[in-house]
Amino acid sequence: MFSICIPTLNNFNYLKICLESLKKNSILNNEIIVHVNEGGDETLQYVKNNNYSHTFSKEKLGVCSSVNLAAKKATKDFIVYAHDDMYFLPKWDLVLKNEISKLKNNLFYLSGTMMGPKEHIDFDCGDTYQNFNEEKLLKNYTNYNLYDHQGTHWAPHVLHKDLWNKISGFDEAFDPGIGSDPDLNMRLWNENVRYFKGINDFKVYHFGSISIRKKKDLISNNGTRQFLKKWGMSVSFFKKHYLRSMQVFKEPLQEPEKNLSYYFELLICKTKLILLFFQK
Repeated sequence: MFSICIPTLNNFNYLKICLESLKKNSILNNEIIVHVNEGGDETLQYVKNNNYSHTFSKEKLGVCSSVNLAAKKATKDFIVYAHDDMYFLPKWDLVLKNEISKLKNNLFYLSGTMMGPKEHIDFDCGDTYQNFNEEKLLKNYTNYNLYDHQGTHWAPHVLHKDLWNKISGFDEAFDPGIGSDPDLNMRLWNENVRYFKGINDFKVYHFGSISIRKKKDLISNNGTRQFLKKWGMSVSFFKKHYLRSMQVFKEPLQEPEKNLSYYFELLICKTKLILLFFQK
């Protein structure tokens, strides 16, 4: 049912935990597609030995390019994007299937709820692969909850492959990745998607962005600034007035209420945009 696309860069110990969790805790007939960047550790040989579908680049690509390459090999109806440092908790895919079965069309964007130190649900079962306490996590994860929330844009997320292809996946101009998630959501919004839902029961444990987005890349490519230039508004403005992020989910989103607060904060965005043109 799901094609799970996972970009990775020399991060074998975390990727292995992620892949083992998918094998152990999935119910449905899914496929996993790993994009291997550089192949500087044992990752490439591991995915080959275990017959995982994969793509490979000798050079390091960003998150956007990596996921787009992996998604081209997808054979299932729904594409899931996940980080390589996520542990998928039991029956995650059944939760998604049940949610999707309630919807009348494919105009939706669903995502999970992250557990871990300083995540949506602050529950510490280790912050590295060395001290990860899987037993503690599996015994307790159902006792720690957030709520179904509105306006999500975080991974792991899922959307229909037809919708993914219609918007051409991630905008690779946002590589290495910062700003790419809200940009994806904005393009979905422009395709009349209004069902943006973070699902409490679709849980993953997250080790904390130990991913292919390195600090030096984030300095050289300011994704939030790029979002402002592309859309004429900030990520925070989009999240507040359009996605209404982290509010309790009640119904599909409506057009933003264009009140005094909306126009005042939009004016601030436009002012920042103008100032960008005077910066080197």
